[in-house]
Order: sequence, then structure tokens, then C-alpha cells
Amino acid sequence: MARRPGLVELAEAAGVSLATVDRALNGREKVRGDTVARIADAARRLGHPAALRLAGALADAPEVRFGVVLHKQGQDFYKAFAEELQRALGEAKGVRGKLVLEFSTSQAPSEMAGLLRGMAGRCDVLAATAVNHPEVTDAVEHLRGTGMHVFSLLSEFAEGARTGYLGLDNLKHGRTAAWMMALAAKGPGKLALFVGGHRWHGHELRETGFRAYLREHAPKLEVLEAMVNLETRQLTYEATLALLARHGNLRGVYVAGGGMEGAIAALRETRRPEVALIVSALTADSRAALAEGVATMVLDTPLEKLCRALYATMTRAALGQGEAERVQVFLPPDIHLGESV
Repeated sequence: MARRPGLVELAEAAGVSLATVDRALNGREKVRGDTVARIADAARRLGHPAALRLAGALADAPEVRFGVVLHKQGQDFYKAFAEELQRALGEAKGVRGKLVLEFSTSQAPSEMAGLLRGMAGRCDVLAATAVNHPEVTDAVEHLRGTGMHVFSLLSEFAEGARTGYLGLDNLKHGRTAAWMMALAAKGPGKLALFVGGHRWHGHELRETGFRAYLREHAPKLEVLEAMVNLETRQLTYEATLALLARHGNLRGVYVAGGGMEGAIAALRETRRPEVALIVSALTADSRAALAEGVATMVLDTPLEKLCRALYATMTRAALGQGEAERVQVFLPPDIHLGESV
């Protein structure tokens, strides 16, 4: 009589370690849902008795449709965010998760409000990056009326209507950028500040923190009027070149949101090493700028930690577990310098 396949054969067929199979079967530690499904499929193919047990474990977990709306699919930061959302989905505990992901092509409040309203019926719980605007607030209130919890990501919006916020402490982000700028600036002079738009609450807080720290600790550094770059490379590039030409005593540039590629290109092109540059996302471009000495510091969002916290928070809200209202999850930024990349 043919020998029944054992756990070693099951692990090989599923392409996982023997320890992972053991954890999946005995529940000693959490195993990703997609990994459990792969082991269950291999068990069915081999005729292993674990197939029924694993299938039952998968069937017993409730399905949760996680809705997420992000900005600008083509930007490196949002590409990385989307990839991390997909990767972390399998680690969502206690549920069979499905990601419903959409992208806004612009900062227009009407577009974001339409995308949010369009999520009704397509997901069980929703999170988004959005500007703070009455149209967006109306859309969140509409979704809340249907019983859906909505979370703001990275930048606050619809306060009083949304369920919670997950991201960085943006006031501290600005103060940390100012602390480094005060250290890096070579003498008194002027500083440039770029924000994505005046409706980004997170950028407003970063500007507030940046200015407040410098007023107190480095009053000889004058922060110029904030410039709106719509988080685009070209606008930031052209504006940075103009600033460099206009201000011979420019000592630093802080890009509080997206569009940093333009500032990097302008400083690389003009060869102005006395100008410190602080940006807000670690990408291939900013990593290279750090290595070259063009950028001084990157204050990056820890996307892996953020996505894990997001799924855990959204799961509790979707399943009615614990107190969902007034959730505030602040994550510390990942700080990168030229010697750390």
C-alpha cells in the first residue's frame, strides 16, 4: 500500500518550510492567509488529511473588503504604497481580506469626493489620502450614513466625520526637518518650503512645525512664503531654479510632500552644495541624491508598519471589535542620511 504523504512532502508541494506547515496546522503563530491557502491547495492535491482542516480554517474567517483610495498612481511613493498594501494583505489577522484599490489622478476635491462615494457597496471599510475640503467631508458623511467607517491616511480630512487617522505626526515631521535644517545651513540666509497645496492638512502642519522650530532656535534663517507645487516634478524643478537664481543666500529647501524629484534635479544641475535639501520619501531618486550629497535628509513614511496598522485598525472597525471612533495612530518616520543608505 502506498505511503500517505507526510508533512515534509506537504511542505515541498506548497513551496514553504516544514515549520510554516506546522504553524498553519496547529495555530501556534499567525500564518498569512495566502500561505494557508497554498498549503491547503497542496494538501488537496496530495490527498493529505490536513486539507479539510485548513479549508475549514479559511472558510471560518470572515471576508472583509478593504477599500483604499490613493493619489497619483504614477508617483514612486504611491507605487510603493500600493505594493505594500498588496503584500501586507495576506498578513491581515482573522479575516479573508480583499483589497479594493483606486487612485485619484489629481488633488481636485470633486474627483476625490466622487471616488469616495463610488466605494459605497464595493468595500466594508475605507481609508484614503485626500485634501481637507467640504466636498470631501460631504462624501465621508454620506458613507458614514451607510454605516461605513472611513479613515484618513497621511493627512487629516473630514474631522468629525471620519473614524480615525493613521500616518506620521506631521507637526513633528516639520519640526524634525527644521532641526536638521538648522544644523545643516551654512550661515544665515533664506529657506524655501514646498507644499502640495493649501488644502493638504498634513502639509499645513508640517509648515507650522517647521516655522515654529526655526523661529525659536534659528531666527537668522528666514523661511520664505510657502510655494505650492501640486506635488509635481516639473513645477518644483522650475520653482527651485528660480529661487536659486533670485536668492544668492538660499541655504535650504524643504519639500514637505511630493515633487521632490524636481528639487533634486535643480540642485544637481546647478551644483549648489551650500543648499541643504530635506525631502519626505525614500525612493530610488532620493536615495541617489543622499549618496551624492545633493539631499541632506529623508523623512520617510514607514509603509510596512503603516499598512500592518491600517489592516489591523480597519479589521476591528469592520467587525465591530472594540472602540473604533477617534482612532489616532502616529508612526515615527524613518530617518535616512547620506551615510545610512
